Amino acid sequence: MTDINPPRIKWFKEISKKDIPLVGGKGSNLGEMYNMGLPIPPGFFVTAQTYQEFIVKTGIVGDIQRILKGLNVEDTKDLQERANQIQKLIVKTSITDSIKQEILEAYSTLNTETLFSPNLGRAELGPSHFSELGKGKDVFVAVRSSATAEDLPEASFAGQQATFLNVRGPDQLIKAIRMCWASLFTARAVYYRVKNNFDHMKVLISVVVQKMVNSEKAGIMFSINPATNIRNEIVVEAVHGLGETAVSGEISPDIYIVNKDEMRIKTRLLKMQKWGLFRGADGSNIKQLIPENIDKEQVLTDEEIMKLAKYSKVLEEHYGKPQDSEWAIEDHKIYIVQTRPVTTLHENKVNDEIEGDAVVKGETASSGVASGPVKIVLSMNDLNKVNDGDIMVTPMTNPDMVMAMKKASAIITDEGGITSHAAIVSREMQIPCIVGTGNATKVLSDGVVVTVDATHGKVVFGRSIIEKRKIEIKQKIKTKTQLKLILDIPEIAEEAAKTGADGIGLFRLEMLIAENGIHPAEYIRQDKDDEYTDMLVMRLKPVGDAFKGKPIWIRTSDIRTDEYRGLKGGDKEPHETDPMIGWHGIRRSLDEPRILKAELNAIKKLHEKGYTNFGVMVPFVIRADEVKQAKEIFRSLGVEPVRDIPFGVMIETPASCWVIEEICKEGVSFVSFGTNDLTQLTLGIDRNNEKIAHLFDEMHPAVLGEIMGVVKVCRQYGVETSICGQAGGRPEMAKFLIGIGIDSLSVNRDVIYKISEIVKQAEDDSQ
Repeated sequence: MTDINPPRIKWFKEISKKDIPLVGGKGSNLGEMYNMGLPIPPGFFVTAQTYQEFIVKTGIVGDIQRILKGLNVEDTKDLQERANQIQKLIVKTSITDSIKQEILEAYSTLNTETLFSPNLGRAELGPSHFSELGKGKDVFVAVRSSATAEDLPEASFAGQQATFLNVRGPDQLIKAIRMCWASLFTARAVYYRVKNNFDHMKVLISVVVQKMVNSEKAGIMFSINPATNIRNEIVVEAVHGLGETAVSGEISPDIYIVNKDEMRIKTRLLKMQKWGLFRGADGSNIKQLIPENIDKEQVLTDEEIMKLAKYSKVLEEHYGKPQDSEWAIEDHKIYIVQTRPVTTLHENKVNDEIEGDAVVKGETASSGVASGPVKIVLSMNDLNKVNDGDIMVTPMTNPDMVMAMKKASAIITDEGGITSHAAIVSREMQIPCIVGTGNATKVLSDGVVVTVDATHGKVVFGRSIIEKRKIEIKQKIKTKTQLKLILDIPEIAEEAAKTGADGIGLFRLEMLIAENGIHPAEYIRQDKDDEYTDMLVMRLKPVGDAFKGKPIWIRTSDIRTDEYRGLKGGDKEPHETDPMIGWHGIRRSLDEPRILKAELNAIKKLHEKGYTNFGVMVPFVIRADEVKQAKEIFRSLGVEPVRDIPFGVMIETPASCWVIEEICKEGVSFVSFGTNDLTQLTLGIDRNNEKIAHLFDEMHPAVLGEIMGVVKVCRQYGVETSICGQAGGRPEMAKFLIGIGIDSLSVNRDVIYKISEIVKQAEDDSQ
């Protein structure tokens, strides 16, 4: 039965997991943990019904319905414009006095809320741990959205993850709450609801207001050893100051391993951390050096380690599965900030070769097996033939084909090698793919059912009975060297983040451009620079949500003139004799600076929205002056590259290797090797030509020499080095890179665990 006068404010102690309709999925879980007796920082919820009251009593509910009327969510521009209009409406509309008063009264009450919830904390930690918050108003709080619908957990509502940290004072609090409410109408959230037939007016949103922990120590704990999957070990990681440095991997934490059965510390791995992040008086983060005498000691006392281990064990027992939890310590008191299941990924692989004579053979680009009807794609006009589950067969893929590739259950190409576009995209999407067959489009025909055994590089006629074995893809092992991902598709970012990757070392804009259907140059010709920027912001935000606190390096567009002719405006692209070494990368961006400016502006806007983990890098550099000119364009937006936003370059040409010292002197945050282009330009090999694919070798002494020389110079100038080409996934290359001291490797998600094992062994061997 519905409450006639639903409450506007609910405290954590009043909420359990059954209260999703009142406080959303995130909120109900938080209340559940609080009432388990765990030490949760105190807080309250502005209920979902308060949001509903707000839009009704202020009269904006009618305005929202009017703005949404007649919306076609497939019209990206219209969707974005209407979503922005609704969000601006909510943010600028004043909250009624009675609602505002209750919120601010609850905020004031946070001054006297006990820091610990009852039960477990009181019984096991003792009364000395139950102090009051300091007197006075304006405590720092975190403000988070928690969306809800009847009988549906919040996880179903993509895009509604607005979070505002270190909010202080009534004005900031009220503004942050309105912004959380507004997040119910991001373009992504509106699109999702329409596609799933949810009534916009029946999906509500609660807001969590929780006291911020000003941590002296912080970290992560696992109720299972994530590196070895040993179930009777609890792993606690700890750093000085705020936990962001542990989550992002900037600092190597102390690691303590506790035997879960005997509840005793069995291993202590202490690391010199040198510095930590601490919250300043104004809420900003301050980098402080750790005195050497303190840095030599354990970050945590044995008592603190055991208390954390006990909480970890309790969480696992309550939720019935291993937990990955974040914690913080303020004034010698432990707080559990967040918990989630320890996630492992599964994918279907087939080890046994499919029986039958091969009608087509080629190179394995992405392993796996799939059966289905063939659809031959000889031109862009054929793309509409490809339906879900079809086998897409084409001479060679290009970025214009991505939407069709997503539908296919497998991909076969006549041309190309294992670093071709088809190979790279299929590995990322985990679609079986065979490349370089030479004759697939001639031997196969539309409608013929085949089985693609990409693992063994063969295609057979007919639909095979496929035994698909579940093979667990574990989270990556923790290593000193950062292991990041190569990613192009925002929709898989959340799943990819479950690998435990340390961030994204390469995100290419070309996939977003191809899906959007409009060539960037066409936006500029129509004076729609801002629309291009907004499209990129909208598509990149989910990536920022999935990899919060971890670096995401966005490569500015590297549009070759032969690859995007199917886009609106693509017919105006010039014809080049060799587009691979033609007008693309930074050389084109500087010739068409408005395109580059629009892309850099997207990164700036993401930072303004709180996504400060985004960095940017420019491709195909051959001169330090190109870097200088790109930075000047960034400065025209009011951004000081390197200082305000991480700024780096791709090392893809032999020229960039020879002028690396000049590039470092110009000032960059990082460099990242694009080994596919670097190898083909160094060796003079077209990587898409299957006839010479066997000569393509990233381990050639010339390529290794270039990489070694760049890393050496960058270390002298304090510039971070990374690799984002396919070579990073080769075990022998990974060992070489660890040996020369590279800072990070970026690989496809399907090999990250395997590479983490190799990297860990290489690190151990080098000690």
